[in-house]
Amino acid sequence: MTRFIALGSAAVLALAACGAPPPEPADAPAEPAAPTSPVEPGAPVSAAEKLTAQGFGPLRIGMTRAEVEAALGPDADPEAVGGPDPDSCDMFRPERAPEGLLVMIEDGVLTSVWLSRNTAVETDRALNIGDTAAEVKRVYGAAAEVEPHKYVEAPAEYITVWSTADHQSAAARGLKYEIGMDGRVQTIAGGGPSIQYVEGCL
Repeated sequence: MTRFIALGSAAVLALAACGAPPPEPADAPAEPAAPTSPVEPGAPVSAAEKLTAQGFGPLRIGMTRAEVEAALGPDADPEAVGGPDPDSCDMFRPERAPEGLLVMIEDGVLTSVWLSRNTAVETDRALNIGDTAAEVKRVYGAAAEVEPHKYVEAPAEYITVWSTADHQSAAARGLKYEIGMDGRVQTIAGGGPSIQYVEGCL
């Protein structure tokens, strides 16, 4: 299953009186800072919106589906099937998530976040879709675990980096980069043991 989204003007005071302006009180409060401008469409994503082993933006692995939907909205395409048994495992793009980003919900809990066909969102190591396998390995060094791809020949492969020693328990966290036959990143998954799945919920 493959299915895959981000203030006001400052007032200017001018003194029109003739002569010197009256002295400012010593304990006058500082002027409030001008509000920031809204993020324009196409602007770079913030550091808080990097894909990490812990989640993405407001999403954190271990959240309930209700918390995921409160953070980024409900399923953007509720008519599509997100897995063979959606009650036990479902994948979908929340309405306010970037294009190309899916969440995996298992037994009502967020277990991983997946990225595909999206060059705007990157990982906390500044890697994203289209980067080379060589670059991923260079960035992670000896921490990168490399496995052959399940369906296609080399140079296709999986590069996984774990931030915990245990790779199987619910507390495990990591990032997996799927490399295609062109030697470039096709998908990235961040989260718990479910990042090891090779075909959606399977």
